Amino acid sequence: MDILSILLNKDVVHPTAQVRRLSVGAWASQAAKRGFDFTVALCGLIVLGPLFLVIGVAIRVNSPGPVLYRGPRLGRGGKPFGMLKFRTMYERPESYQGPHITAQGDARITPLGKWLRDTKINELPQLWNVLVGEISLVGPRPEDPTIAAGWPAEVRDEILSVRPGITSPASVAYHDEERRLNAASVMDDYLGRIQPDKLRLDRLYVRHHGFMTDLDAIFWTLVILIPRLGDKKISEGWLFGGPLSRLLRHYLNWFVIDFLLALLSVGLVGVVWRIGSPLNVGLERSVAMAVLLAFLFGLLNTLLGVKSVSWSHAAAEDVLRLFISCGLVILIEAGLHILNPSVFGLPIVFDLTASLVVLLSCVMARYRLRLLTGLASRWIGLRRSGYGAGERVLIVGAGEGGSFASWLLQCSDFQRLYSVVGMVDDDPAKQGMRYEGLKVLGTTADIPELVKNHDIGVIFYAISKISSTDNERILSVCKKTKVNIVIISNLLKILHDHLAKGSE
Repeated sequence: MDILSILLNKDVVHPTAQVRRLSVGAWASQAAKRGFDFTVALCGLIVLGPLFLVIGVAIRVNSPGPVLYRGPRLGRGGKPFGMLKFRTMYERPESYQGPHITAQGDARITPLGKWLRDTKINELPQLWNVLVGEISLVGPRPEDPTIAAGWPAEVRDEILSVRPGITSPASVAYHDEERRLNAASVMDDYLGRIQPDKLRLDRLYVRHHGFMTDLDAIFWTLVILIPRLGDKKISEGWLFGGPLSRLLRHYLNWFVIDFLLALLSVGLVGVVWRIGSPLNVGLERSVAMAVLLAFLFGLLNTLLGVKSVSWSHAAAEDVLRLFISCGLVILIEAGLHILNPSVFGLPIVFDLTASLVVLLSCVMARYRLRLLTGLASRWIGLRRSGYGAGERVLIVGAGEGGSFASWLLQCSDFQRLYSVVGMVDDDPAKQGMRYEGLKVLGTTADIPELVKNHDIGVIFYAISKISSTDNERILSVCKKTKVNIVIISNLLKILHDHLAKGSE
């Protein structure tokens, strides 16, 4: 597989994909992450120094032995290192000879150690490991070499291709791991039931991690430490596409774009207006109008659900939301001008003209050519389709296959038979977004819960480019729901094969 295929195809994953993707941008991202890790770790060690001293004294008083425990772990590239923790076990031979995984009620753990583990304070010395570059704040949790030796080679290569971390989405999902394990057969229970899912989550992190994903992981780590909140399950859709990344991706970035477009549009209208009559807009008035229009547009788009639309895969009904938003902003601005004509000190015709240009530029920036094609396709669809409550459908995959499945189910005959609830996809960037008018409701791990909550009768499996391991895993999850499964990906593969033969 060549480098171009890997860069352009997000669904195809290779164990060395991270190495191949390294570029100037990737190098800069890694350097920024390392700088962030170093700064936070240094500040944390300085601020928490007095707490470390108190805990160290308490550990020595509670039971004889060293304050810190240095456990063998595997770092990036499989390089071993010693991971620091506050000692939570009695300093006895059985503490070192017992299972490498602990369950609730483990007799080796001291009373103080139990509290340190419950509050995760025992993990704080790992800030030193972060400072010296052995681990990161966020990354796959470093594993004991004896346990990692049993990983499949493909899994091992992929997970160890990045620097491990203090926390991760898998760590958040299994923060109560000790309570979930069966103390009578702790290792068998861990290796057979918990480890496979943690490895899956770690691989998802490796493939999709970024700065905002890391901030989300840190945010959720802090949340689970809060009493009561920590007992609530966090869905994978929110685990990987958490509130911080969604805030940036859905809201802040479009607000900045809207503001810049508003500023440029007001300035352009002012220049054109001055050709026919004198007008002194001024920088302050232009900025004030741009801020107001961007704020109103952003607020109404949020209320109408426009912020969660993926505009490269927007559906026709999203056009209607944009025009409603545009019309409401113009009405609000006209009302403000009537109530207070000196709000900007400009003629009302100029205000409304500038508003219209701003809003049209914001619409075109989002929708571009799909503005026309979407309206046309929706008009044709309304002319042809009938209405009815059909079988409820969940589409697995929000990529090419998902778009094909969405189009297919919107054809007149199928529209009477099926009612599409939404999509699922493991890409964190797609969580909560809308593709072809359908919302991404979660990840593939959420399928059983979504089937139950939304009374799903049919699953359309539409991921055409995926590794065999992930393909088997996702299909296994779908089959466990006991609902009908339609494999759209097989049809796409046939079409791609015919296309490839035709181009030879």
